[in-house]
Amino acid sequence: MNTSIYDKTDKGREEIATRKYQLASRLRTLLVLVDGHRPEDELLRNVAGLGLDAAALRELLAQDYIVVAASYASLPEPALIPAPPPAVEPTDAVQQFQSIYNFYNKTIKSTMGLRGFPLQLKVEKAASVDELRQLRDSYLEGVTKAKGRDTAALLAQQLDQLLAD
Repeated sequence: MNTSIYDKTDKGREEIATRKYQLASRLRTLLVLVDGHRPEDELLRNVAGLGLDAAALRELLAQDYIVVAASYASLPEPALIPAPPPAVEPTDAVQQFQSIYNFYNKTIKSTMGLRGFPLQLKVEKAASVDELRQLRDSYLEGVTKAKGRDTAALLAQQLDQLLAD
């Protein structure tokens, strides 16, 4: 499709402002619509009810009221967008991180309540398994204070299994 975008020349702007050249009213209506942004087919759709067609645009071009600002046929082909890389299965480290992260999130609130909030923030900031591993002692200390040694021992077992993977 060879669709062009037209813009007014200085003569075209002068005609709109002063009617100096006494352009026919139907052509003037088309000239008013030319703005350097609308493609040819849109302009012609808007004035089809007035009986104007591509010949009217050619007439405005010939009389130097408008110029071709851009033509789709003359624009370079858009660069090919590379295909996204194939989906990569999460690595074991990512799965391990997610498992430990989920464990902390589920158990901190249920065992420590609001007292576990500072620890919860540290879990949120952690970016690696090692950073989550460093939270183990403070986590178990908090659980021991809140729920006792038996609960802490059970959770320590579960956490150690996740940390060892």
